[in-house]
Amino acid sequence: MIDYTPFWNTLKKSSENSYTLTIRYGLSSSTLHRLKHNKCISMKTVNDLCRILNCEIQDIARYVPSDHDQPLKQT
Repeated sequence: MIDYTPFWNTLKKSSENSYTLTIRYGLSSSTLHRLKHNKCISMKTVNDLCRILNCEIQDIARYVPSDHDQPLKQT
């Protein structure tokens, strides 16, 4: 699963906050909700967050192996 805990840590260290992300940069409240609950977000959003927070992708997300991931389709 993809874990967005690094995003919240990066956000705390930055001069931005949830309010500025939504008001200044147009990030939707549903995207913040998805980040909070480790739901899927687009790579465009990850790119935007990296630009806004001036950080690397690993400062936004990390992969955590999980037995609760969707099954992989094997051919």
